[in-house]
Amino acid sequence: MNTRGGDEPKIDPALASAIVQPSSPGFGVMRACAVAAVLVALCFLGCPAGAAEPAKPHAHAQRIEWSRSDKDAFARARAEHRFVLLYLEAVWCHWCHVMDEKSYGNKAIQDEIAAHYVPLRIDQDLRPDLANRYRDYGWPATVVFAADGAEIVKRQGFIEPERFLRLLKAIEADPSPEAAAYADQAAPAPRASALDAVTRAELLKRHRDTHDAQLGGLIIAQKYLDRDSVEHELTLAASGDKDAATMATRTLDAARALFDPAWGGVYQYSTFSDWKHPHFEKLATVQAQYLRIYALAWATLGRDSDRTAVDEIRRYLDTFLKDAGGAFRVSQDADLKPGEHADGYFALDDAQRRKQGVPRVDPHLYTLPNGQLIEALATWAEYGGDSAALSDALGAAQWVLANRALPGSGFRHDERDAAGPYLSDSLAMGRAFLALYRTTADRAWLTRAAGAADFIAANFSDRGGGFASARSSAPIGALPQLDENISLARFANLLAHYTGNAGHKALAETAMRYLAEPRIALSEITEPGILLADDELHADPLHLTVMGAKSDPAAKLLFSTLQHLPPWYKRIEWWDKTDLPNADVSYPSPKRAAAFVCTENRCSLPIFAADEIAEFVKNSRAAN
Repeated sequence: MNTRGGDEPKIDPALASAIVQPSSPGFGVMRACAVAAVLVALCFLGCPAGAAEPAKPHAHAQRIEWSRSDKDAFARARAEHRFVLLYLEAVWCHWCHVMDEKSYGNKAIQDEIAAHYVPLRIDQDLRPDLANRYRDYGWPATVVFAADGAEIVKRQGFIEPERFLRLLKAIEADPSPEAAAYADQAAPAPRASALDAVTRAELLKRHRDTHDAQLGGLIIAQKYLDRDSVEHELTLAASGDKDAATMATRTLDAARALFDPAWGGVYQYSTFSDWKHPHFEKLATVQAQYLRIYALAWATLGRDSDRTAVDEIRRYLDTFLKDAGGAFRVSQDADLKPGEHADGYFALDDAQRRKQGVPRVDPHLYTLPNGQLIEALATWAEYGGDSAALSDALGAAQWVLANRALPGSGFRHDERDAAGPYLSDSLAMGRAFLALYRTTADRAWLTRAAGAADFIAANFSDRGGGFASARSSAPIGALPQLDENISLARFANLLAHYTGNAGHKALAETAMRYLAEPRIALSEITEPGILLADDELHADPLHLTVMGAKSDPAAKLLFSTLQHLPPWYKRIEWWDKTDLPNADVSYPSPKRAAAFVCTENRCSLPIFAADEIAEFVKNSRAAN
């Protein structure tokens, strides 16, 4: 399969930083390949086909005396009994730059290369034969040959300095393919974390121990779908963790008992430690949380039942909570008559209920639940391609902007607030705007998300750490709330990858430092949201990019395909020359619309066919 499609991409030859991704599973595998020894570090994607001058390596890598001719390099290798280190690069490739700085900039590696290797550096776009031979590996890749051109071993992706040095030394000791195949394997490096080891281990243990293996949900008196627990499980499931997938599906299926069979929507919770005793009130915030989680579940697991759950929540929102102006009302009572239990009433069908009347719907239009619903609807539009959901999200967003905005890009809670402003309102809208940007590629929404983050940074910092729930001079002061700081850390961190704004990254790190304190992290029976925030802050999101005009149907199809890919922690963008966001990547400019997928440590060639996107991701995961 030829993903290049015959086009020779042309790009600005200036070096640029590039794409990255987090813990999308499986990219960095080591494959052994045949015969004797020349090391080839291949960093692919998009240099100009006719570039006369190759890009200069990173300053650290310049200490290596690179050859630019493969014929000269192999001639020297044969004459001096050396291996050849071929570095096949691309000027925009993030992981190539990292390899330059971290690995080729390492003095021990430089000394090893100088003693035993002939370093050869070639622009991959100048050599389609090499690019096509190793394109399935993504870039960078590393291959080892003998001086006669026989291939010993190849590696895909960025190779950490310790592992790279170990591989180089092992090849020198025994250049056979069999020996080199596993020469650089070692125990995984410890995960970077803001949490100390004891706290992290305890959070993981609590997550496992509090899961109800019989009934789903948490082992507590009230049964409900805990959003962070299920999202943590879905994130692990996307990485191939079957146990996590089982835990998630158990809770997702059990929580369907809280769905109203007649009107749709979700009751708040069930008592008596089972799912059989629901409290019938329906809160807009609960609808938003369930809608978003079932949308993520459908994207991750592909089950029709999860899509059905989304549809049932949307049916309830449209019927009972959606206001004529486009915003959403806050709640519906549990009782038809205040103070009278309504078990019998909610056992009736739609017509029988309506004969008796409809429980009161609170008409307030608060910013917090509207922001949460906008995010949930936009998330479903992203993964499910539901244009009606996107229309509802856009309508509610415009209403909030027109009726709840504050100077400085923040938001008030109601038409008039007795106190505040409140962190939750601006945070919910910031997340909503970022979700809308991911769904529409309209940069105006990214600008609004950044404005909300800046408002939060300016108004809610708490002297004791983290961010307080309100800006208030009232006698009863506002304190930081755990769930708000988790949500803020995750939002601000992902936003920073979109905007390139160091202030947004600092916002996330400040919230994370508060969450990492053991007295905070372990204050609840379980809080896997802290694990999600910590993992995301220490990894780069999956970076998915379309290059092409927004009027181009082929580009639209590619963007839609990228949108449907899990996980939530991803940076998805549509780069039209007329509207570049955080231009931290110098992409090729193919003659037709193309997609680029950059993962944990490697990047794809330009992908022109939508069905090849999923194939690249699938193969990357399988390679792990």
